[in-house]
Amino acid sequence: MKTILSIFALTFTVLSCNQKNTKDKGQLTIGQNKEIMQTPLEQSITRGKEVYNDFCKQCHRPKGNGIGRSYPPLAGSNWLTEKRTESIHAVKYGLKGEIEVNGEKFNNIMAPMGLSNKEVADVMNYTMNTWGNTQDKIVTEEEVAAVEK
Repeated sequence: MKTILSIFALTFTVLSCNQKNTKDKGQLTIGQNKEIMQTPLEQSITRGKEVYNDFCKQCHRPKGNGIGRSYPPLAGSNWLTEKRTESIHAVKYGLKGEIEVNGEKFNNIMAPMGLSNKEVADVMNYTMNTWGNTQDKIVTEEEVAAVEK
């Protein structure tokens, strides 16, 4: 009986210690995928940061400060937080013409980047909830899809 219990304990220990991440089979261990414990907004912000780094930070800078009078800041931007639909339109279709951000005028061209509605929503959620910006309402794919040219 003692031998059977020892073999059982040894087998259990080996199996427990030998488990590894089998992500390709859909199994994840706790802590390996941050999105598991995130709210939908937090998940969108995480994805939006990647979109921002790929498409936006060259002009708006890593900390959202913009570049002089050429590219407006997104950090603490009243235009971004107060003009939600216009902001979505600018990210989705680009922007040409004068805008006023935090009392300063900017007149440059932002080319359309060819982002999907999901990518637009994600990058909007990232920029609207970073660098001192806060928004309670998540930007959704459906909201982005409803913004027409």
